[in-house]
Amino acid sequence: MTGRGGRILVTGLGCVSPLGAGVAAFEAGLRAGIPALAPFRPDFAPETYRRLAGRVPDDALANETATRLSDRATRLALAAAREAVTGQALDPARTGVIVGAGGPGIDTYEGGYHRLYAEGKPRAHPLSVLRGMANAPAAQVSIALGLQGPAMVLSSACASGTHAIGEALWMLRAGRADAMLAIGAEACLTYATLLAWDALHVLSPDACRPFSAGRNGLVLAEGAGALLLETEASAARRGAMPLAEVAGYAASADAGDVIQPDVARIAATMQAAIADAGLGAGAVDHVNAHGTGTLLNDRAEAAALHAVFGARAAQIPVSATKSLHGHALGAAGAIEAVATVLALARGFVPPTAGWLGPDPDCALDVVANTAREAACRVALSNSFAFGGLNAVACFRQP
Repeated sequence: MTGRGGRILVTGLGCVSPLGAGVAAFEAGLRAGIPALAPFRPDFAPETYRRLAGRVPDDALANETATRLSDRATRLALAAAREAVTGQALDPARTGVIVGAGGPGIDTYEGGYHRLYAEGKPRAHPLSVLRGMANAPAAQVSIALGLQGPAMVLSSACASGTHAIGEALWMLRAGRADAMLAIGAEACLTYATLLAWDALHVLSPDACRPFSAGRNGLVLAEGAGALLLETEASAARRGAMPLAEVAGYAASADAGDVIQPDVARIAATMQAAIADAGLGAGAVDHVNAHGTGTLLNDRAEAAALHAVFGARAAQIPVSATKSLHGHALGAAGAIEAVATVLALARGFVPPTAGWLGPDPDCALDVVANTAREAACRVALSNSFAFGGLNAVACFRQP
């Protein structure tokens, strides 16, 4: 579907992830297929506490020196955003930013609580509100880049990053801006957060193996992905070369169980995103799956893929890149959308690392362990969150 300014194009990308700083490092990591996950001890944790996690290298934030006013999630968002707009001559008055984040400010608040309750300090840090406010990532990106269009933060757990892309798409179609930065950012590797996920019994002790036999859970990570979306008319005016088109998007709620995925609603959301792109299911030739590595979620997503694509579900290349960079919660959808755009633009399908063999409940063409050269034209990027919130973006070659 097109908007007032024609098609909506991706004209810039930015990424900071456990695979490294920048889109080039991210692409190299996807092609190499080696997970960037390692044992990690968060601040305030006992010396004996370690959990497998995806940590962004500290040098990835070396240029984000304004730390006094910024939580780690905000600094991640800033780093990805700067890369996405580098060299782009945008109209600041017609460019906005939407950030998807599951828990912006977690790092600040956990540090603040430790200061008050563990160290016995009588006062909170004077910048606690400015660092920890939920809208801080969008505010600081707009300030740093001088963007004067719509700016906001969306929070919908693991669907946040894809929701940011979809809402930016809708704004551009409606003519409310000429360009939008859609960002997903998360810095969730705090002691309390890891303990909370421990309590759900879904963290893997050794690897993230989506759709594989022997999979045993997810691996938490941090990071940020940014996509510069722009109307076709705006891109043409300034001679920008598109990387992909955001052709379709759909969002829905299961309105059912807070944890148990609804296969029918997931399938309906994928079908709606494909229809929004003006395509049929037969046009899709790659899926970047939500693929968390848990028994329940992978089984439900595989069933939904079969409901949408029928017999073709076992023939469409499926990637689950969380196996490489971990599950970055609110940032996951944006990071995986960057991977999806790279797959279309560069002619390869990222691998699913750690795959040990087929699971009969997940009968898919999983791109196992090694990247695959393939000229895909249309791809889906799936995100499904606790609470039954679903978001799917459909990309195609421009």
